[in-house]
Parts: sequence; structure tokens; C-alpha cells
Amino acid sequence: MPKIIELTTKRLRLRQWQASDTETFAQMSSDPRVMEYLLGPVDAAASLALQERIADLITERGWGFWALELKETQQFIGFTGLHIPIPGLPFSPCVEIGWRLAFDYWGQGYAGEAARAALDFGFNALQLDEIVSFTALPNLRSQSLMQKLGMQRDPQTFMHPQVAEGHPLQEHCLYRLSKPQNAK
Repeated sequence: MPKIIELTTKRLRLRQWQASDTETFAQMSSDPRVMEYLLGPVDAAASLALQERIADLITERGWGFWALELKETQQFIGFTGLHIPIPGLPFSPCVEIGWRLAFDYWGQGYAGEAARAALDFGFNALQLDEIVSFTALPNLRSQSLMQKLGMQRDPQTFMHPQVAEGHPLQEHCLYRLSKPQNAK
């Protein structure tokens, strides 16, 4: 079993998930603002299943979508990290960077701070040549962060295979960042 990696930034700790994260994560997962571009809120059981799946992947690989904690208060505020997405995506195989924060922590730079640490880990420790990110077209907040991270948008969009045909969130955009671009 690989060593579980933790990352730290000035204000944040990216760590393995804990049982104490469950209630806050369930609240996040039921918040329509947080889940707006993720096909809507889910119940506590679905939230717990996702939390357990993410934690298991971190145990298996040593890295993943880390729980995001404020260093000063040890408050769980969401997740940020790296993930190997489903094989059916038109740009697979790949490693993606993603984030999801509780609404009260939006607009404070936490997602960007954590994402930069995850990107550095991906390019330096994992020696990845490229990291991608993708989101539904209407999700301009996430696209803005992708751009701030230096990611470049592909000209072609794609239909996400796990979103129902005709659903307003089916069409997605893809952003890419290569190791040389990250060094800039």
C-alpha cells in the first residue's frame, strides 16, 4: 500500500478523508448552489458513498481528491486534488484536477491555492506530462479558475457520457495544462 500523501499550503491542508468530514460533506452535497453544475443535490447516502470511494482511491494510490482543511481551524471545507476519470471520455486516459468547496468558502482563493499545490504535486512528484480539467459549459466559475491556473481550453466541446442526452449540462469543455506550461 502506498504512503498517503498530504499537501500543505499557506492556509490549507490537503489530507485523507476522516469520519468527521461526513456531515459537512453531506451538507455540501445537498446544497443546490454547490451542486448546480453537478446534476443537482444528492442525499446523505450518496454523499457518503462518494466520500468513501474518494478515500479508498487515496488509500490505493496515495493521492486523489484530498479533503481540504483550513490549517488555522482544522475545519473541513471541501475537496481538491487529482483523479483518473472514467475511461469513456474522449480524451482518456488522463489525470484531471478538480475541486468542490462548501458555499461559505467560495471567493476566498482556497480552490486556487489548493489546486496549485495539487498541480505541483502532479507535475513534480507524479511526473505527469499533462493535467486536464473539464466542466459543464455553463459553469463559468470553474472555467475562470482553470484559466487562472494557466490551463488552455480545447476548441472542441464534448458530450459527457454520464449525463443524459439532451440535459442542459451534457455539453462540457476541456482545459489542459502541460508540464512546460505549469513551469511558467
